[in-house]
Amino acid sequence: MKKLIVTLMGVACALSIVTSASAQDKKRPELTEEQKKLMKEMTDKYDTNKDGKLDKEERGKMSQEDKDKMSKAGLAPKKKDK
Repeated sequence: MKKLIVTLMGVACALSIVTSASAQDKKRPELTEEQKKLMKEMTDKYDTNKDGKLDKEERGKMSQEDKDKMSKAGLAPKKKDK
């Protein structure tokens, strides 16, 4: 019985290490020069509070054309499944 518990504890520790390592690997990929240029263009155009970022409200005011540009460039936020 002790061997089973020790084995299960070892497996649990190993899984937690693997899970932790894979979570750290999920960094955002580096943007291309084209993507950086488009982000700057959109930020300059829609960043009304001038904090250097597009918050939810500012993104909501983007034209459909600009949203399509962002999506085509791979910059559109992924929609979460409900």
